[in-house]
Amino acid sequence: MIPQEGKVIVDFWAQWCGPCKAMMPILEQYSETEGAVEVVKVNVDEEPDISQEYNIRGIPTFIYFEDGKVVNKQVGMMTIEQLKELTTKN
Repeated sequence: MIPQEGKVIVDFWAQWCGPCKAMMPILEQYSETEGAVEVVKVNVDEEPDISQEYNIRGIPTFIYFEDGKVVNKQVGMMTIEQLKELTTKN
């Protein structure tokens, strides 16, 4: 489910989560401006095994991967600027 190549932000979310819904237009705008980074959504209710594998305890949670490896992780709502910071190696 998690792409093993390239740069990817995975959005762990749920249909009932208000902050997750509020992030949808922000993620869409981010996707349009940051073409080098793919955005993938994982519904925690539909994919509990993946959520457990990545120790998701709160949503929304965003994990940034490069070539299948976790580079950065952030829990909670974010701005486009914060999403861009997430994809910058520390």
